[in-house]
Parts: sequence; structure tokens; C-alpha cells
Amino acid sequence: MRPPRPPSSRNGRLVTATLFLVAVTVGGMLAYYVTGRLEGERWSLFDCLYMTVITISTVGYTETLPSIHQSRVALTVTMVLIFLGSGTLLYFVSNLTAIFVEGDLGGILRRRAMDRAIDELTGHTIVCGAGKTGAYVALEFAAIGEPFVVIDTEQSHVDELGEALGREVLAVLGDATDDAVLERAGIGRARGVIAALADDKSNVYVTISARALSAQARIVAKAVDVGSEAKLKRAGADAVVSPNVIGGLRLVSEMVRPRAVHFLDRMLHHREGEQLRIEEVRIPEGSALEGERLARAGIRELGVLVIAVQEADGTYIYNPGGDLSLQTGASLIVLAAPEAVANLRRKVRE
Repeated sequence: MRPPRPPSSRNGRLVTATLFLVAVTVGGMLAYYVTGRLEGERWSLFDCLYMTVITISTVGYTETLPSIHQSRVALTVTMVLIFLGSGTLLYFVSNLTAIFVEGDLGGILRRRAMDRAIDELTGHTIVCGAGKTGAYVALEFAAIGEPFVVIDTEQSHVDELGEALGREVLAVLGDATDDAVLERAGIGRARGVIAALADDKSNVYVTISARALSAQARIVAKAVDVGSEAKLKRAGADAVVSPNVIGGLRLVSEMVRPRAVHFLDRMLHHREGEQLRIEEVRIPEGSALEGERLARAGIRELGVLVIAVQEADGTYIYNPGGDLSLQTGASLIVLAAPEAVANLRRKVRE
């Protein structure tokens, strides 16, 4: 879809067209006035202006300037005004129309189309905030093919994100702490919510609102201040991430275990051409793998390596043995190619 022209560009052309129209109108009025003086006629400035307007607009009313047909100079001015003025008026009207069509009507149509696309989503993630953190969240979701909707108060943030992705971003303009805005983003059908606003207070409000509107959605919140982690948990967040803490740990890891960090980076983040990823696959209720021993589940035959299992109570079993019984609610932490992971997800849903 062709991107709309920026408002500044449209407004600039309208200003230019207006200046041209005013210049032609004033020039025509003065040309008639001077011509009248040279021909010995006492044409008033108002009559000259009126003659100029009806000539430019091609209305065709009776001329108001006496003896105008007897003056070749006046007739020449009229012909010039017809050609120059009509073109200028057309340019002005076309730019004025563009303001309404592209700026208002076009925006309404695009907004309705986007609202319909959001209404059709299910199992998506709502990213609250398209600033520095939220933009990276959205870029990673786009890279791995996960559906998402962005909420932000600034259209410029959404536009910048769209430019980075090279496509239009499904977004809701508004305050993410507002229940109505979350509902427009499909909170009732969403898989989860990421609160990535600039301050902890706003993230707490988002968490409270999201939890009240959806009991099943997974909520991950950003904590600028480490002391806010407990508040966000009490507000209903399932997980809290502190960029300062994560950054500090990463700096230390890069210093003392750089190769391990590099390996995990390659496994956890999308990169073009990367064949292996670390993923998690949850065993749902009623799965064909429920109660099956790991060795007999046919997982290795799919090209999937199970490196850990998180039981339903949250405990981890690292390097699980083949006699481990798989239970509902357990999550398999696996190392595999994306296609193999997709096959495993289908298998556990059988």
C-alpha cells in the first residue's frame, strides 16, 4: 500500500498554491486598474478586483468595467488571467481537496481497516509503548512471526516503527492505562501484554488494567527501578524485567563467559540463516504425550533435543532422562530448528 504523504508536505503545497492564487488575483486587479488609468477610465479597485475574480473563476458574469472591450490592453489582461488564473485556481483546489481526502477521509479509512485487522487477531501480544524498549520488542516479534498490536500515544513512534519494519504496524493510538484502549487492542483475545512504558507508575497502571480485563493473559512488565518489581508483581504481572539488572548481568557475562553468552544469544534471538533456536513447548491438557515417557514420545525423531523440562509446579529438570513421564502443564525447553519446533507443537496438540 502506498504510504500517505506527510501532513507537512500537503500543507506546504497548499500554502504555495494559496500564495500563487493571491498573487494572481492582486496582480490582475492592479493590471485592470493601471490599464483603466492609461485608457482614461476611472475603474475603481473594487470593480477591478471583482472583474479579476469572475475571470479567474470563469463564472462568466457581465463585465463590470465600462468600455473594457474597446481596450486591447484590457482584453490582453483578461486572456492572461483566464489561462494563468484558471491553472492557479485548479492547483489550489486540488491541494485543498488533498488535505481532506488524504488527511481526514484517508486517515479514517486506514483507521477502520486497521481496526478490522485487529478485531480478527487472536492469541496476539499487546505491546504497550513504542519507545526505545517497546520498539525492540515489536521488532523481535516481527522477526519470529508472532502477531502483535502496539499501543502508543504518539503517531510518530508508530510511524518510525513501521519504517524500521518496512510495513504498516497494527497499532492503537491512545493511553495504554485506559481500559477502552486495551479493549480496542483486543485484550480479551490476547495471549499476553507487555508493559514497556517509560515509567514504573504507568506500567503498574497498565498491569492493573490488563489483569482486570483478562485473567488468563500473561503480563510481562518493565521495571525501571528495581524497587518497583514487587509492586508490579502485586499488581498482577506474571514476570517483571528490569533493564538495568539485565544489562548489568549481561555486562558481567560478556566479561567472564563470552562464548556461552554468544551461544545463548544465537539461540534465543532471531537471525537470518540461523538454523537452531531454544524454544519452549507446553504440554496442554488432553495431549497425546500426557503420561508418555520421554524416550518413547518420538520427540528426538523430530530432530528436537530436550535440554530441560519445567514441571507444572515450576521446578526444573535439567538434561532429563528417557524414563521421565511427561505431564500436563509441563514445558519442554528444547533446542531445534524452527520447522522441528513447529512439528513438535503440532504433535503435543494431537
